[in-house]
Amino acid sequence: MSPVLAGVLQLLALIAALALAYRPLGDYMARVYSSEKHYKPEKWIYKAIGANPSAEMRWPAYLRAVLAFSAVSVLFLYALQRAQGILPGSLGFSAIDPDQAFNTAASFVANTNWQSYYGEQAMGHVVQTGGLAVQNFVSAAVGMAVAVALVRGFARSRTGELGNFWADMVRGVVRILLPISVIGAIILVACGAIQNFSGIHEVGQFMGGSQQWNGGAVASQEVIKELGTNGGGYFNANSAHPFENPTPFSNLFEIFLILVIPFALTRTFGRMVGNLRQGYAILATMATIWIGFTALMMWTEFAHHGPAFDVAGGAMEGKETRYGIGASAIFSVATTLTSTGAVNSFHSSYTGLGGGIQLLGMQLGEIAPGGVGSGLYGMLIMAIIAVFIAGLMVGRTPEYLGKKIGTREIKFAACYILITPALVLGFTAAAMALDTPANSMTNTGAHGFSEILYAYTSGANNNGSAFAGLNADTQWFNSTIGIAMLLGRFLPMVFVLALAGSLAEQKPVPETAGTLRTDKPLYTGLLVGTILIVTGLTYFPALALGPLAEGLAS
Repeated sequence: MSPVLAGVLQLLALIAALALAYRPLGDYMARVYSSEKHYKPEKWIYKAIGANPSAEMRWPAYLRAVLAFSAVSVLFLYALQRAQGILPGSLGFSAIDPDQAFNTAASFVANTNWQSYYGEQAMGHVVQTGGLAVQNFVSAAVGMAVAVALVRGFARSRTGELGNFWADMVRGVVRILLPISVIGAIILVACGAIQNFSGIHEVGQFMGGSQQWNGGAVASQEVIKELGTNGGGYFNANSAHPFENPTPFSNLFEIFLILVIPFALTRTFGRMVGNLRQGYAILATMATIWIGFTALMMWTEFAHHGPAFDVAGGAMEGKETRYGIGASAIFSVATTLTSTGAVNSFHSSYTGLGGGIQLLGMQLGEIAPGGVGSGLYGMLIMAIIAVFIAGLMVGRTPEYLGKKIGTREIKFAACYILITPALVLGFTAAAMALDTPANSMTNTGAHGFSEILYAYTSGANNNGSAFAGLNADTQWFNSTIGIAMLLGRFLPMVFVLALAGSLAEQKPVPETAGTLRTDKPLYTGLLVGTILIVTGLTYFPALALGPLAEGLAS
């Protein structure tokens, strides 16, 4: 079987698996977030934290709860890393340096999981399992809760109440993420992923010396790392490491985990607003971009450019032979079109245009299908922008799902889409202008610039993957990328929840003959075009200096 055919067949199998899970999972999540019943374990949690899960919250209260919970999480994870040297199960590792501890705490709480350290050489069992893995669950649940709050803003009228953050967050963990993770971890262990709490072992003899490996609760962390679109690997090689991702089947299963909740949330959205066609329109938009980017990535990496490429069957540099180019390309696009920092190949070794596709996928806002929760609310923001543009074209007040998109709503949406480009381009410009950050680049020219651009794009968009040719373990990068991750995660949530509150207060607008049908293919095309044009106008000059220049020169 040719490598190209193998890649296409894997893509088709992945689409079929996602299609089978779409309806049951989407409907189940809608029931979870619409239920008034509280399970006994959930009641124990509410009692422990002193929360009333039945109390409705307006958007300022919902936002305060999100920020307070996240702030406590950052402080706890920072303190846990700083105390590692005196904790049991530390495997003899010392405390994490302050700047790196801040970066890692910000990273995992912001659902970014950017790592400027070697996991197997820095973090013991307590920090990995009691700190990082816990944040993989709760940070994902926070994103889902904010998305559900926005959906309620569309579904409700004449009220500013958006539900209860504590109930939404706890239900997301207990009823959705935990059950799937248990099943997924068993599957990964069956595939060969490790799950233990062993110490450090010396294995084999390599060039006159031995190599050290430590075990860990890898399978359980791997499954939530993918399912929650987190991405932080137990080992530095991430999902290219055989302890995390042993076989081609486990590789395809992990891609499925990355995509299944973000895609299924579109059905949850349709079910909660009472119009499944609206969910299908959002799904079609996400799927069009995802399939298009995957096809482009496979084409760039399979294209032959010289004898070495002919012999290898494509651009095999930096890719695992047990996966090949096709599976690596699919994984790469799934990672960069969602807020998942997991990688099964070396992104810096992709072709120039391949690296550009990775960058553009993140710069779209990671909305195709995006992270758990963040992908849905990011896409709904773009849907509002598209409706507003359509309203300008025909000279009428834009409406979406029976709600008028007025001056207030469009200001919230505009602020949302401006935050991350400002962070990415501002920090990139500062890093390139100063001597010390530029010294961290291992490449010069266009590829070196792409390393810096990729780092801040990944941080501000809460992705977490890296070009990996950049030495990011410096005070400058640990601090600035940490700030970019926190601002890129929580500032957009301010405008999402403010928008949700504004929509919930409105009374429904009756549909008329002049109302734009947002459940039709025409609107889906408009939405895809809006996303690509807005992103292209924002980032094209930076992309032209980096991956486009490199790709055209090769």
